[in-house]
Amino acid sequence: QVQLVESGGGLVQPGGSLRLSCAASGSIFRISAVGWYRQAPGKQRELVAAITSGGFANYVDFVKGRFTISRDNAKNTVFLQMNSLKPEDTAVYYCHLQGFLDYWGQGTQVTVSS
Repeated sequence: QVQLVESGGGLVQPGGSLRLSCAASGSIFRISAVGWYRQAPGKQRELVAAITSGGFANYVDFVKGRFTISRDNAKNTVFLQMNSLKPEDTAVYYCHLQGFLDYWGQGTQVTVSS
């Protein structure tokens, strides 16, 4: 089965940056779209960014110009570079892979606070 492991979260001040990583196992990674989602306490999980197998990326409006999603198929890894972070970005961030079934990582905590 496919396994996804997120890392790179932590505590950062407003205006700071973090880079999240999603390390994937499984042979379907190279032909699958991958997305980053986030979930704040008491809130519903929401899409942040997605990238196709060919490297085409899309973003929700509230992160455009601040976040960049990328992938390295040779390393079976997807990244989320987050700049100009705001307190509203505080959440657990999850990696998602869409194949015949949907796969999720365990999440990594991002806290933006002074």
